[in-house]
Amino acid sequence: MKIFMIGEAANHAEKLAAGLREPLQIVPLPREAAYSDAFDAQIAPEDAVISLRLKRPGGSCPAFRLLHVPGAGLDGIDFYALSAGTTVCNVFEHEIPIAEYVLAAMLEWEIRAVEMRRSFSPESWPDIYRQRVPHGEIHGKTLGLIGFGRIGRAIASRAKAFGMRILALDAYAADLGPADRIMPPDQLDQLLPEVDYLVLACPLTEATNGLIGRDQLAAMKPSAVLINISRAEIADEAALFEALSGKVIGGACLDVWYRYPTGSDDRVEPSAFPFHQLENAVCTPHSSAWTRQLPLRRYAFMAANLDRLARGEALLNVVRAPTAEPAQ
Repeated sequence: MKIFMIGEAANHAEKLAAGLREPLQIVPLPREAAYSDAFDAQIAPEDAVISLRLKRPGGSCPAFRLLHVPGAGLDGIDFYALSAGTTVCNVFEHEIPIAEYVLAAMLEWEIRAVEMRRSFSPESWPDIYRQRVPHGEIHGKTLGLIGFGRIGRAIASRAKAFGMRILALDAYAADLGPADRIMPPDQLDQLLPEVDYLVLACPLTEATNGLIGRDQLAAMKPSAVLINISRAEIADEAALFEALSGKVIGGACLDVWYRYPTGSDDRVEPSAFPFHQLENAVCTPHSSAWTRQLPLRRYAFMAANLDRLARGEALLNVVRAPTAEPAQ
């Protein structure tokens, strides 16, 4: 059995190999293999593929046993192109760094430590000391979470320790956990006017695509800050840019984008609008979860799952079970 690691996943081949206990062969493939059938002839029905994205416009993927997505999001996978016999699994472990990123974003928005450091010098010290500008606190602020899964709960538990009030919007949450209140999705319009910070932490689906549009942004406080660490498309692109440039809301911290490169040499703009030029937009390159520790945890989990596959044992984090045996 071979394991084909596509694109960025191939950069972690050594981490995966270190966790494997079964004699499995690892084969790296370029990013283009996620979108092209040029490499499909190498993949056999007994093999596994690791890729964050896999699409075949107008075609279908070859039959293979397992697609292991090296993340939680599945919107990069064309399930219709997969063979009926292919199992799909995902992996989490990113809730820790994403929660830390969100807390850091809120704290920096209130405290402005970077700005204070930039303005400090021995020459300016007497004046800036005498003219100190009060900064804010996140204590007592209301945090709204759209999505209350692993990421939402990790954010909420940390925010609660800072004295924040937590409102969560989720259709499936079974218990309050660290939240003060959980609201069903049809109460979004009631949630929005209450929050000082709104974090998008739900999956991208047909129901959530464009969930935050002009009307929703207009319903928020003029001082409210939107933080998107999920998928860009949950917030309507044009509406968000207009709301920020027109100061309809206070600001946004954006770590996810509307355009991504699909090839090794792609030069693609992250958005049709220049968010990076706005003084009230903090733009980061989809790095909220990208810590040194994250790949170690994720590839250790995937190695254990691939060992289970090789031994014929039940897999963990199955998001789609096979409906038929792969063709032999």
